[in-house]
Amino acid sequence: MWKTLRTRVLGTAAILGAITLTLAGCGGSTAVSRPVSGSWDEVVAAANEEGSVTIYSTQAQPVLADLERAFEKAYPRIDLTVVRGVDSDLLFRVDIEARTGKGAGDVAVITDTAWMQAAADTDKAVQVIGPAFDAPEYRRADSVVGGKFFLEGAVVLGFGWNTAAYPKGIRTAQDLLDPALKGKVGIVTPATSPTYIDYYDHIEEHYGGHEFLEKLAQNSPRIYPSSQPLGQALASGEIVAALMCNPMLPEKAAGAPVDWTAGPAVWGARWYGLALGSAPHPNAAQVLADFMVSRPGQQATSPGYGSVLPDIEGALAVAQDIPDQNLEVTVGEGAEKYRNDWENIFQ
Repeated sequence: MWKTLRTRVLGTAAILGAITLTLAGCGGSTAVSRPVSGSWDEVVAAANEEGSVTIYSTQAQPVLADLERAFEKAYPRIDLTVVRGVDSDLLFRVDIEARTGKGAGDVAVITDTAWMQAAADTDKAVQVIGPAFDAPEYRRADSVVGGKFFLEGAVVLGFGWNTAAYPKGIRTAQDLLDPALKGKVGIVTPATSPTYIDYYDHIEEHYGGHEFLEKLAQNSPRIYPSSQPLGQALASGEIVAALMCNPMLPEKAAGAPVDWTAGPAVWGARWYGLALGSAPHPNAAQVLADFMVSRPGQQATSPGYGSVLPDIEGALAVAQDIPDQNLEVTVGEGAEKYRNDWENIFQ
C-alpha cells in the first residue's frame, strides 16, 4: 500500500516568511554538498543510507504525486518529499539555502532559464552523474547545460474550457473575447515567473498583439498566480475558460467536464532540473535526478507534457524540440517593462 502523499504547495506569505526567518537566522558553512566519490552503485548505496530526498518543483501537483509513487517503488529505502511552488518562490528559497549553507531541498525543477544563466558559475547546482544522462536516447548534448542543468521535460500550455458550461469550446485565443465569457475567463499573472512573460509574448506574436490583451482585459478576466490554480478553478467551475492552461489530463480522467487545445500556434517551456549544491542528501539527489530522466521517471511525469525520451505514452511533444525562452522580454529591463505594461492593462 502506498503511503500518504505529502506533496505540499508553497503559496502564502506566512509560509515564505517562515522560510525566510528560519534560513536567514542560520549561520553555518557554505561548503558545497557533493555525492561520494566512487561507482554509481556506491552512490546508490549512500543514497539508501541517507534515506530521504526533497524536490522543489514547479511541475503540477498530480505529476509530482505520480513521480513520488514511481520513485519510491524503484527506491523503497528513499523517502521522497515534494514541495511545489512557482519559480519566484522556489528560487528565492534556493538562493537563501545556498547563501546560508543550510539546505532543505536536494533537487529543483524550474523553467527560469535566466536564473540558470546567472547561477551557471556558482555552486548552487552541482554536476549530475547518473547513467541515465548518458543514455543515447536522452540526447545529452541537447539536454544538459554546463554539466549541471538537465532537461527534465516541457510544459505545453494552451486554452481550456468547461465543456458543461461552454460546450462550443475554445479553438483560438480570440474565442476568449466572446461577451458570453465576461468575468468567466481565467488568466495567469506574469509576475510569478519569466516563463509566463514568454507565453504572453507568444500570444501577442500570434494572436493580435497588444490589442488582443486590451480586448481581453475588457472581458474582466480573473487572475491566478500560476497555471495550476487556474486549472483547478476551471475544473471546479469557478471559471468557464482559461488562457495559459495545461492539458488537465488528471482532471479529465477524474470526470471533470474540461477540455483543452494547444491552439493553432503551439507554445511550450522547458523544465530544467538541478541537484542543489546545498543539498542535505547529495547522494539521494543524484539518484532522484537520474531517475527523473529514465524511462520509468519520464512515464510518471510526461503524459500531457513534453518528454525527454522518445515513445513515452501520453507525451505531447519532444522536450528537446521546445525552444528556449525569449530572454529579450523575460529578463532585466525588458521583463520589468512587460510586467508594468501588463499590470496597466489588467489591473
